[in-house]
Amino acid sequence: MSRLRIFDEKNPHTPEFASFDPDFIATELHKIGVTFERWKASHPLAPGASPEEVMAAYRTDIDRLIAERGFKTVDVVSIAPDNPQREALRAKFLDEHYHKEDEVRFFVAGSGLFTLHVGGKVYEVECVQDDLIAVPDSTLHWFDMGEEPSFIAIRFFTEPDGWVGHFTGEEIAKKFPRYEPGKCS
Repeated sequence: MSRLRIFDEKNPHTPEFASFDPDFIATELHKIGVTFERWKASHPLAPGASPEEVMAAYRTDIDRLIAERGFKTVDVVSIAPDNPQREALRAKFLDEHYHKEDEVRFFVAGSGLFTLHVGGKVYEVECVQDDLIAVPDSTLHWFDMGEEPSFIAIRFFTEPDGWVGHFTGEEIAKKFPRYEPGKCS
């Protein structure tokens, strides 16, 4: 289930607000320029579906986003709990950073935790199957896929080098909870 928790940046232990309501999540994130949508596949996907089959199932929404935002590249990434590089892949995104283009991800399966640091607040967004999140360029954030990552996501890019992380060197991400899929506190 999708979840949004909002914290004061100085109080990582107690959220000021929490919601599992996708409409509320979308409304609150829209206030800080973040897009949150729920998509449905046009037809069922079999386990192990190819990237081409995954993209075909969401073609209408993919084409709409490309037209609206000018994306040049779309791909599918899949990470399983037994991936031998899972620790390195997880560590790569755990510190606060930003990108020089929007970071747009749609979760076909599985889940992950995007945490956004905006205007003295921290917005923790658990994205699950059928969730799209679009984080605007230059927005401070971090991403945690958990100790045993399991997700398939469609990624959208404008420029090949635009998604490079620019790290702030701040320690804020270490103060907030790490992702534990299935744990809803």
